Amino acid sequence: MIDPRRLVVLAACVLLALNPGMAAASPAKPKPAAIPAVAPPLPAPPAEPLPPPKIYLFRGAMGPIFSTGIDRLSEKLNKAGFSADVYEFTLCRLIGNRAIASYKESPAPIVLMGHSMGGLCSVLISEMAAKENIPISLVITIDPAHATDDVPLNVERFINIFLSDSVLGGGDVVAVPGFRGHYASYDLKLNSRVSHINIEKSDDIHRQIVDMVTQLPRIQAAQTEADAVPLRLQVPADTLVELWDSGVRIPVRTGDTMESIAMAHRVPVWAIAQSNSLAENATLTPGQSIIIPRHLTPPDAAAAAAMAVPPAAAPSGRKK
Repeated sequence: MIDPRRLVVLAACVLLALNPGMAAASPAKPKPAAIPAVAPPLPAPPAEPLPPPKIYLFRGAMGPIFSTGIDRLSEKLNKAGFSADVYEFTLCRLIGNRAIASYKESPAPIVLMGHSMGGLCSVLISEMAAKENIPISLVITIDPAHATDDVPLNVERFINIFLSDSVLGGGDVVAVPGFRGHYASYDLKLNSRVSHINIEKSDDIHRQIVDMVTQLPRIQAAQTEADAVPLRLQVPADTLVELWDSGVRIPVRTGDTMESIAMAHRVPVWAIAQSNSLAENATLTPGQSIIIPRHLTPPDAAAAAAMAVPPAAAPSGRKK
């Protein structure tokens, strides 16, 4: 006798053989959803280094006779690996248009420097560039003419070294309202050995300018305009000229004095006093905010023997 259970199994096998789709209709155990593979984040591409700056230097009136320091500065910049060309201020607009066209074709930081009317020209070219929305990385004017315009908003760093009592120069250049860049003004009128026709010949100032241009990419990355405080200093007669580019605010801590802050930040007391309209022996209050000049590059000990006048006329240096 055939077992009825075997007949049921055989019937089921026959039905499956005749209709294979029935197997698909049977509920299947759901498979877990596949987890999509997450690709690791790609590393950020390295920041492209800035191209070297294009440096334009301008002599003043009768430049080949009275602005020879500009030529010497150009030689030092070229020796340091830069391309620095010297022009007469009478070619100002022509060179300005050329600089603007060069930037549009191949953007590179623009550096402008000039003595006397050449200083006026440097600011004029900055104004021309502002109309084209082109930034100017650095402008240095050396005893510019009185008629020099205000520094426009597109200038990132401006330094003026001048003699306020000079007839041939004496341009006390200020920035336009709303200027947010770095600004520093140095009046050397107390140094009787400095005149309009030798102020641009200082080897020590040249050295600092070359260092500044060399460090410009690092400076631009490290120092923002947001924390820059303008500096306006009258340099004592018997002191070195240190080219700070602006000031920065710091809080006074318990126990701080003018001398201890000066020593900690490697700046002279007189510069802190002038930056804050304080006496050099002023008492400071914890929590008080004061301005200190900010170094562009670490101070060079070798500069201690150099003055802001031609070596032959250099007076003894003031101790810091």
